[in-house]
Amino acid sequence: MAEPTQTIIATRGAQMFPTLTCAEVARLRRFGETRAFEAGEILARTGDTGHGLTLFLSGEVEISQRDGGGTKRPIVTHGPGSFMGELAQLSGGPSFIDAVALKAGEAVDIPPDRLRALLIAEAELGERIMRALILRRVGLIETGGGGPVIVGRDGDGDVLRLVNFLTRNGQPHQRFDPDRDSCARTLIERFQVEAEELPIVLCPGGQLLRNPTEGALARCIGLVGPIDPDRLFDLVVIGAGPAGLATSVYAGSEGLSVLTLDCRSFGGQAGASSRIENYLGFPTGISGMALMGRAFSQAQKFGVEMAIPDEAVKLECGDNPFHLALATGERVKARTAVIATGARYRRLDVPGLEAFEGATVHYWASPLEAQLCAREEVALVGGGNSAGQAVVFLAGHAARVHLIVRKPLVATMSAYLVERIEGLPNVEVVEGAEISALEGEGEQLAAVRWRALASGVETRAEVRQLFSFIGAEPNTDWLAASGLKTDARGFVCTGADAGEDRLPLETSRRGVFAVGDVRAGSVKRVAASVGDGAQVVAAIHAHFAAMPAEQPVPRRVEAV
Repeated sequence: MAEPTQTIIATRGAQMFPTLTCAEVARLRRFGETRAFEAGEILARTGDTGHGLTLFLSGEVEISQRDGGGTKRPIVTHGPGSFMGELAQLSGGPSFIDAVALKAGEAVDIPPDRLRALLIAEAELGERIMRALILRRVGLIETGGGGPVIVGRDGDGDVLRLVNFLTRNGQPHQRFDPDRDSCARTLIERFQVEAEELPIVLCPGGQLLRNPTEGALARCIGLVGPIDPDRLFDLVVIGAGPAGLATSVYAGSEGLSVLTLDCRSFGGQAGASSRIENYLGFPTGISGMALMGRAFSQAQKFGVEMAIPDEAVKLECGDNPFHLALATGERVKARTAVIATGARYRRLDVPGLEAFEGATVHYWASPLEAQLCAREEVALVGGGNSAGQAVVFLAGHAARVHLIVRKPLVATMSAYLVERIEGLPNVEVVEGAEISALEGEGEQLAAVRWRALASGVETRAEVRQLFSFIGAEPNTDWLAASGLKTDARGFVCTGADAGEDRLPLETSRRGVFAVGDVRAGSVKRVAASVGDGAQVVAAIHAHFAAMPAEQPVPRRVEAV
């Protein structure tokens, strides 16, 4: 019998809830304002906007979270030297917990901007605080309490869509199937929800959403808010994958005001990878979500403003400043722009594909999809490293994996992945073939057919989940009216290929740069994208330095 999994509080509670010494408390007091609180006073409420980190000088405060039924469950009791807060407090996001004073006392309120300054100014102490904030978020995700509650049937495409969205954005949430949970059925009856309106989402603030879009859900839970139309940013980064996050971190750390947008979530395609094993510095490998989550938190630490999900739809004509139009109707002003929109997944050319997408045809392999594959036969098409990582991951959950590729694996995949796949007894590699047909009813896949390229012979396998990793195309359709030069495949040209006297990574428009997979000639690797992000900030400094003397130059560039 397997041993029960220990919670993160049980294994890392001391790091999650450290007690600071008197000397450490004294060092932190300069970052905030001292105030008194009374016994019984509510210091935080689930769903309300957070006000940063709260450092307790005296008194006692109980921290609790709400489960799907609204029941409060205690987490910890803070006393002198303890502090209240988690990752949301870096940006003033909504609270996932309730805090009630058990005994009167005093506390130091440190607002988000001062908290970020603290993390940078107090390196060693800031590291301990940052670790605690990250671990507390992990604990909240572990239980799901304090976040939205999704009510819908397992396997429903819209349920998977919403759960994936929240998971990819590191948001705590809970999910209930009305076919198995009486509380879920009670919610449906109470709000008179029709079957076609499922799934419903109950937000922490009490709002009920009926099959919402990702944007509507994000705004309901306070994940994204309005952008100040009068603010002029030094840099706007479009895309929050490895290249976009690296750009954000390096630019933010050098004092530039940065706004980073993404239409779905942070991490890009790398964030959906079950394990990255050839990234420098991680000899045992690291999941894409863990790597990108660290980069996202790092960017916030340096004051980068995040707008996720917010979709850029047009880079308008003119410059200094540039104007970026968003799908919401908002406009962003910035002195420079970095395009890091990466590539979108290429779709199989098979009739009826769209009926299964999102429910039983998938473009990434996360733990959520792995649950759907438990003890089932699945098929995966694609021969690159992303496909190989997904096969290895899914083989640990599925009864059998059919890997369908056009070319021999040794010609398209890293050797370590090929060797690992060859050693998996429940993986069948079908080389020299392509998917020819899908069978099923509604959004539920029942079988897959593939055709041998040499003989034309078809094979049928009964599988209920299909994974597609057949490459990607540049995500540049939204740039059609911008006038940026692209190559024959649609990737954005930069440097000498974009025009005379262009800076490294600069496009055919001055002050607009492109990094990562969207850039023509880029190496499609996480490390290469991160390198682009570091390099482009140096080019941005060079661009600012060359601006006419009468134009204002960001403070950090003046120092350089």
